Amino acid sequence: MNLKSNLIFTLYTIYGILLKGISGQYPLVQNMTVTEGGTVNMTCRVEYNDNTSLQWSNPAQQTLFFGDKKALRDNRIELVRASSSELTISISDVMLSDEGMYTCSLFTMPVRTAKAYLTVLGVPEKPEIDGLTNPAMEGDHITLTCMTQGSKPAADLRWYRNEKEIKGAKEVNASGKTFTVRSSLQLHVDRNDDGVAYTCKVDHVALTQTPQQATEVLEVHYAPRVEITNSLVVPQEGQYFKLECVSKGNPSPDPVKWTKDGAELPDLDRMIVEGRELTFTSLNKTDNGTYRCEAGNHLGTNSAEYVLYVYDSPTTPPPSTTPPLHPIPPDPTALLGTHDSDPTVTGNRDPNAVGQHGTDHALIGGVVAVVVFVTLCLIIVLGRYLARHKGTYLTNEAKGADDAPDADTAIINAEGNHAHAEEKKEYFI
Repeated sequence: MNLKSNLIFTLYTIYGILLKGISGQYPLVQNMTVTEGGTVNMTCRVEYNDNTSLQWSNPAQQTLFFGDKKALRDNRIELVRASSSELTISISDVMLSDEGMYTCSLFTMPVRTAKAYLTVLGVPEKPEIDGLTNPAMEGDHITLTCMTQGSKPAADLRWYRNEKEIKGAKEVNASGKTFTVRSSLQLHVDRNDDGVAYTCKVDHVALTQTPQQATEVLEVHYAPRVEITNSLVVPQEGQYFKLECVSKGNPSPDPVKWTKDGAELPDLDRMIVEGRELTFTSLNKTDNGTYRCEAGNHLGTNSAEYVLYVYDSPTTPPPSTTPPLHPIPPDPTALLGTHDSDPTVTGNRDPNAVGQHGTDHALIGGVVAVVVFVTLCLIIVLGRYLARHKGTYLTNEAKGADDAPDADTAIINAEGNHAHAEEKKEYFI
């Protein structure tokens, strides 16, 4: 009984040891990505190995290396490291056909395997731009097409007008394991496109250092546009004056033609034509008129006009800039009298001067109004007083003389009345 128990214990111990060893014998691998034409290392490791062999095989299940023994005759595949815990191989000049699932096998009982996927990136070719016709004419409609082949995954194409990105129409077509990508750009050509660089750039994960791009410079032919510039804003008699005919076109316009009022220039002694410039050596009133500049190329002709009016020369001479030989000293009293009253004399204008003068004038006006009002009131009161105290006026004529019998009696009556009249006196002011 004891023997049987010991045997069972021994068997379980051996089984546990074997199970522990086998559980640590799992190969470890990692998925890899490589650019077409590059080099990649495939590594297989185990944490615990009792000298069991490791093996790498390709997606076609062809053995590449068994331990340190090369099994497939392919000069691109080399051994990097072989040990009981690691098997690393190298694949150079990788092709798209190398992409797929690679298997690392550990030959235990049973055989244990691990799979690693190798991704091969197809490098897009340098793009090409088609559809450009140089020179293009102003008003034309053209289509620029950018194309790149061999990308995997499909590349992205970006358009740039000089340095500014613009949007194009993208089209993707599969060609085996790679893709062909096209992008179109519609243009309505105008003169602003002349000399503009249109660039097509390829954006792809395989292009990390040297981006692929193509650039075309657009040449646009257009008829000239003309304008006239002048050297003086207010031309006056006797002044030097210049008109310039500014014309821009592609091809460059022919030599310009100057006319006055629809005819040839009248006075070529004072009116000098040099290239695109018309120069007046000394202006006078006879120069008044409409001047026309005309320029053209094989695409058309354009013109511009300028109406010249010569003003009278100044009648007063300009102030002299030369200081006098004996400068007159300033009058201190005059300066003191004008400092505060006239800010323009000193050049330092008081920003509050207008408000202060307005306040003084209002105050004076108010005082005058009060004085006038008081005077009127006094006149009215005095008039009413005189009207109420008006009395009877007496004279020294003999009152009742008509009734006296004789002259002596009339005189006596008159004196009596005069004495009585002294009691009734009226005073006039």
